[in-house]
Amino acid sequence: MLEANEILQTIHMIQEQHFDIRTITMGINLLDCHRNTDAETAECVYEKIVCVAGKLNQTGNDLESELGVPIVNKRLSVTPVSMISGSDPAKIADALDRAAGEVGVNLIGGYGALMHKGGTNAEYTLLESMPEVFANTKRLCGSVNVGSTRSGINMDAVRKLGAIIRRTAELTVAEDCFGCAKLVVFANAVEDNPFMAGAFHGPGEPECVVNVGVSGPGVVQRALEAVRGQPFDVVAETIKRTAFKITRVGELVAQEAAKRLGVPFGIVDLSLAPTPARGDSVAYILKEMGLEMAGAPGTTAALAMLNDMVKKGGVMASSHVGGLSGAFIPVSEDIGMIEAAEAGCLTIEKLEAMTCVCSVGLDMIAIPGDTSANAIAGIIADEAAIGMVNNKTTAVRVIPAIGKKAGESVNFGGLFGYAPIMKVNPFGNDAFIERGGRIPAPLHSLRN
Repeated sequence: MLEANEILQTIHMIQEQHFDIRTITMGINLLDCHRNTDAETAECVYEKIVCVAGKLNQTGNDLESELGVPIVNKRLSVTPVSMISGSDPAKIADALDRAAGEVGVNLIGGYGALMHKGGTNAEYTLLESMPEVFANTKRLCGSVNVGSTRSGINMDAVRKLGAIIRRTAELTVAEDCFGCAKLVVFANAVEDNPFMAGAFHGPGEPECVVNVGVSGPGVVQRALEAVRGQPFDVVAETIKRTAFKITRVGELVAQEAAKRLGVPFGIVDLSLAPTPARGDSVAYILKEMGLEMAGAPGTTAALAMLNDMVKKGGVMASSHVGGLSGAFIPVSEDIGMIEAAEAGCLTIEKLEAMTCVCSVGLDMIAIPGDTSANAIAGIIADEAAIGMVNNKTTAVRVIPAIGKKAGESVNFGGLFGYAPIMKVNPFGNDAFIERGGRIPAPLHSLRN
């Protein structure tokens, strides 16, 4: 039973602290849509999505109106397309994009592949199609899993993706290379992630499921303002209690959405996902802890505690916590991160260190347009290694800004924000990347 003060606290979080449900994401299994040709498969995919997800957008709008909780995005995730595609996956990509537009969702994820131990012909064909697909679709996103703690890192896929990211940037240069914002490269990808661009409906998931992603950096920041100068024990407890409140609201929305749609409730992803708006920044939380800017000495320690306390608070509020769950540090989507990068306080190397202790990885980072495909592949390999060794999800979403150099910026608008172009280490790695093959799994992968 909700008490009056809890209701008032929730209203306060929404009105003054930028609290929202970042996304309701419906996952849909497409394995039964495979047909003899990609054209036939595409038609079946379109029909199934329109049928299954037809009420998602309206349900989200109804819940937002009835509960008074902002629901920023309604999204879809589907089975990795490489599992159902053949020689022409672009046809399925077009069907997915059209279906997403028809049902009125913001984004649809799943145009990707699971290649952590190797790649099939269908998967490499899909990878080759990505630049043109992301240049020619509006709502479609994709991801590729290139490594895991159990299997190591597929360096052949890593090498290929360096070139694909660069090609995607070249084809979308008129949009500040925005096509690259639709592609994430993972290690230890999770099957129930509701956030884009990395969401996909894993093969271990039900036929259809609803996952919800909550967000509330502003709520945490405001809570910490009340404990300025207090020891870290107090800071940690404050974050934990705040995360609990945030997650309870997410659990309510998730359960009600699943009930109305007639599908199982999956998980609540209790990630602190920032936006470019002031007062909705993970970097400002770190600043409130006592750092002049994100990137200053102590940043990694502060972020580690924040991430841990968010998880500890969230798991007490919901029996089904999943996804990525933690603090996101996408540069372009966080005004505090943008300011730190512009000031030179935040570098790619520091962000790499920070990804060891938080959710995901090098996210929405603009890099110079002359960055080579092999340099991009090296960045991917470094992040995948962090994920593999530390048994956590890591990811890379970088935007080579064609025609621009460090110190300039790219602007995507909306939730994607804008990003200062960050310097990349200029020393070469060609001989390393060209080796290919597979980096073996670490010793602690042998757990059976």
